[in-house]
Amino acid sequence: MAGEGGDSKIAILAALGANAGIMIAKFVGAFITGSSSMLAEAVHSVADTGNEALLLVGRRRAEQDPDTLHPFGYSRNRYFYSFVVALILFTMGSLFALNEAVHKIRFPHELESPSVAIVILLVSMVLEAVSFRTARRESAPLKGKHSWWHFIRNTRNPELPVVLLEDMGALVGLLFALGGVSLTVLTGNGVWDGVGTLLIGLLLGVNAIVLIVETKSLLIGEGATAKEDTAIRAALLEDPRIVAVPRMQSQYLGPEDLLVNARIALTPDLDIAEVGAAIDAADSRIRAAAPNVYTVYLEPHVVDPESTSAAP
Repeated sequence: MAGEGGDSKIAILAALGANAGIMIAKFVGAFITGSSSMLAEAVHSVADTGNEALLLVGRRRAEQDPDTLHPFGYSRNRYFYSFVVALILFTMGSLFALNEAVHKIRFPHELESPSVAIVILLVSMVLEAVSFRTARRESAPLKGKHSWWHFIRNTRNPELPVVLLEDMGALVGLLFALGGVSLTVLTGNGVWDGVGTLLIGLLLGVNAIVLIVETKSLLIGEGATAKEDTAIRAALLEDPRIVAVPRMQSQYLGPEDLLVNARIALTPDLDIAEVGAAIDAADSRIRAAAPNVYTVYLEPHVVDPESTSAAP
């Protein structure tokens, strides 16, 4: 799935622009109204804006050329910075909102100029919807016919799930904030503002935990997807000179950098030149079958003529 289209940079830039504008508007609204849910949303937007900047830094650093210290390059920077973003979303977003919610529920107070808060929340929802639509559009080629949850769990691109969950969380959080402010105005009870803040904090916490789990797995190192694994094995066995693939290992060094290491069993009647030709042809077929393949190591092994299987 990874690398079959979609540009995470476009989605990041769209989210960065939307979040920066929303952040300023929310802080103004929180200052005018004294709404805790508005303040929680403002801090949420601070975290989101900083997160998009970090994702861009990760992409930039991932482009460094390989060197002696990092011979396979720096692509894993994209995984590292996405993991940092997930941690920030949890600490700055979720924990701050939960702290504000507890305080507001214990010590509720009336909102000032609630109409200002409502207008800002509605405008923010429009901007977040535009950003979310951009993220969905850029993710669609990678998602294919699978569900969005399947895409988030299985894609090797770290930034698009972050932007998708951030934007979705922001939209739902804005609904919670709008509901909290509206109920506070209708009932005259400031506790509802705190309840809206509590829901925002819980939502951010769930999003952050999902991202932490997924980006941690990518950072440790995930192999080829099931579809890619099947395609690579099939490509190897297209050549009648290769009779088996006793072992194959793979790992994503970055979203578009897949390393493949395989032992291939060859027929025993090949000379050295034919073995070399078979390996070169296999390398080309692998790259054609899985465009994300970055490095290929093939270990030839001759089949024992007295046995129907290759030695390990």
